[in-house]
Amino acid sequence: MTPDGVAVAVMIILLFPMGYFTLASPAFLLVKLDIQPVAQLLRGMFNAHFLVMRIAGVIGALAFLLDGRLVAAIGVGLLAALAIWGRRWFMQRMDDQLRARDAGDAEAPRRLRRLHWSGMLGNAVLLVALVTSIPYVAISA
Repeated sequence: MTPDGVAVAVMIILLFPMGYFTLASPAFLLVKLDIQPVAQLLRGMFNAHFLVMRIAGVIGALAFLLDGRLVAAIGVGLLAALAIWGRRWFMQRMDDQLRARDAGDAEAPRRLRRLHWSGMLGNAVLLVALVTSIPYVAISA
């Protein structure tokens, strides 16, 4: 058995932004989210992560389709669909909490922190799923 170049490339394309987000997002746990520039930076990081995962997922799904791996293409395509749909859902909730915080809602930073935690947890679950799938996808007979 030898490693399949297309599969390895797709996995690296997907792992890089997920790994970066995993390392960068916990830093926001050390600061208060009631500080406007900090919350805006967190919003920007989530927005960029969803956009990069959308692009990486579409590229990965197309690469698997062109390589004739329908099951892997569907899996990566679902990841891309989650990034497309999830961005709209997640950013809407984040924007709602930022507006609530700006309007004086004292609980908004706490809800924003829960969103932050849920985004980190979601990324971690997807990262674990992707890493555990590498042996099944990256090795061809």
